[in-house]
Amino acid sequence: MTAERSHRSWRIVSQVLLTIVLVMFLVPFAWMIATALKPPDEVFGSASPIGSEVRWSNFAEAWNYLPFAKFLLNTFTVAVIGTVIVCLTSLLAAYAFARLRFRGRGALFLVYLATLMLPQEVTVVPMFILMQQLGWVDSYTALVLPWAFTAFGTFLLRQFMLSVPRELEEAARIDGAGRVRILFQVILPVARPAVAVLAVFTFITYWNSFLWPLIIVNDQNLATVPLGLNLFLSQQGNQWHLLMAASAISMVPTVLLVILLQRHLVRGIALSGLGGR
Repeated sequence: MTAERSHRSWRIVSQVLLTIVLVMFLVPFAWMIATALKPPDEVFGSASPIGSEVRWSNFAEAWNYLPFAKFLLNTFTVAVIGTVIVCLTSLLAAYAFARLRFRGRGALFLVYLATLMLPQEVTVVPMFILMQQLGWVDSYTALVLPWAFTAFGTFLLRQFMLSVPRELEEAARIDGAGRVRILFQVILPVARPAVAVLAVFTFITYWNSFLWPLIIVNDQNLATVPLGLNLFLSQQGNQWHLLMAASAISMVPTVLLVILLQRHLVRGIALSGLGGR
């Protein structure tokens, strides 16, 4: 009875703590939506979270204030292409580290993981010089390729592949399958949840990237959503109500992606770090 009561008390405490954390995460979003629906003169002029009127027209005004559709298209193009490249290269590298036997594999993997300790701010200057020498400044190529090869994706998929039974691979090899066929027809279907996790993380990273596009893009026709949002803050005045409305619009693609891949995300997050041989 004592153990059952203790377990019940712990469940209540955990639910209360989770509720508090949930509220802490939801408050900024609620404030964003409330500000997006306020008249411009009431954003800071009123202590009430709700304005005197609900102005849904702020969303249409934010959409037309700048070429926001172009910003969304640019960001979607960069995020999709970058996500595909990251998933493909991470899948190939993870299979090599998880299944192939070669000299120095462990040391090479440690060096590969060590690149995660380098912050983006350290690499942007040499990366910009390289892009400039290649003539890729102000291009989709410069927005995508420098960050399309990540040790995080390799580590995530490698840990998942280590939990895949080797018997599946050996059975395919007996049937005459090669390495590439085993990877894409045997390993990939099993590792689909982990790939979904990597795809979502990568897509959101590209979608929210601000520092690198700010440095490499000078042409407004190539501006991404974060750069577009920054344009609402200008010397002529800060359009806070339009900025919040545009921010709410920019969240829609990532929210839809998470909802669509929710089933794979839950399973992938639960299994990616387990197992190992």
